[in-house]
Amino acid sequence: MSSRSNILVTGSSRGLGRGVALRLAASGHSVAIHYANNRTAGEETAAACSKAAKSPEQIFPLVGGNVADAADRARLMDETINAFGRLDALVNNAGIAPRVRADITEATEDIFDEVLAVNLKGPYFLSQLAARHWLANPGQSTLTGGYKLIFVSSLSADTASINRGEYCISKAGLAMANKLWAVRLAEAGIQVLELRPGIMATDMTSGVKEKYDKLLAEGLVPQKRWGNPEDVGLAVESILGGAFPFSTGDIINIDGGFHLKRL
Repeated sequence: MSSRSNILVTGSSRGLGRGVALRLAASGHSVAIHYANNRTAGEETAAACSKAAKSPEQIFPLVGGNVADAADRARLMDETINAFGRLDALVNNAGIAPRVRADITEATEDIFDEVLAVNLKGPYFLSQLAARHWLANPGQSTLTGGYKLIFVSSLSADTASINRGEYCISKAGLAMANKLWAVRLAEAGIQVLELRPGIMATDMTSGVKEKYDKLLAEGLVPQKRWGNPEDVGLAVESILGGAFPFSTGDIINIDGGFHLKRL
């Protein structure tokens, strides 16, 4: 069995997922680079990871597919395990914003269904596939503390935005998925944690940059800056390195203090 650790990061062709993949590559992990439609972006991430890697033993296979689709989920999990021989951790990062931001009085069911399928159903059932594999192959992870399952949610899990209600609901559901899987897998020694990013500089927020630049300057976030993909990557790296051995089902906020109640 290879001594390297093997991680699947969904949505790692761009954005936060790319930041996570690059950080893990730099710290010695092999990473399966997942993309939904843009294979070119996936190839770019894989090339960047290869350049950042610490060892020639690290590999960065490409796995494509829509996490909202059951057949695609099964295939990408099979391809990941076949490429690696073993999966040590799953980072559920893939997610989409609604194609149209609409007030909840005007929101449509088709967009609701699309967002919930990718952001909630996808990671919930991809985690089921990973859990089944781990439970059938106990004690084989090279990670400190064993297998790990990570959900990347959002400040929208508990912050209401009435022009993207479907997104908020999907992330709130993901927060409960974190708790459910944590309880189910704890006795098997599998750690489950939720990372909750705040206002992050990615292509998803590029269209509202001016708005948030102003809000950040006014103190919406105590640290008064944008978050970036490396912030999330550092958190994932810490978890995989065993930095939180007596925690499971917990939320780690990566939001510059946005969640703090203030007068």
